[in-house]
Amino acid sequence: MAIGGRLLDDTLADVLVVDIAVMDAAWTRQDRRRVIDAVLAALAEGLGLAQPPPTWWIQFRVIEEGSWGSRGGVLSILDLLETGAFTPQRAEAVRRHLQDAGASHAS
Repeated sequence: MAIGGRLLDDTLADVLVVDIAVMDAAWTRQDRRRVIDAVLAALAEGLGLAQPPPTWWIQFRVIEEGSWGSRGGVLSILDLLETGAFTPQRAEAVRRHLQDAGASHAS
């Protein structure tokens, strides 16, 4: 990796790459930004830094519905919608998103 044409290996900078993998849901650009900003801020605070250095990267990755498994089975965000883990408004947004995504995949 390089920043400004200089290989990071040539510097004394610490490199940090965080991969946030989430189940498919209604992740707006603002939602993703809020999560990324919060993770960077929490890491910086935890390490006693005023701000995250430019050598830290966050990747926000959405796993398509039906492509997430654990404990010997496939997990679904739809199963979580019935548990009360989401507000009714958020649950409806997730349902709408998945319905729209399914319609676009069928085309």
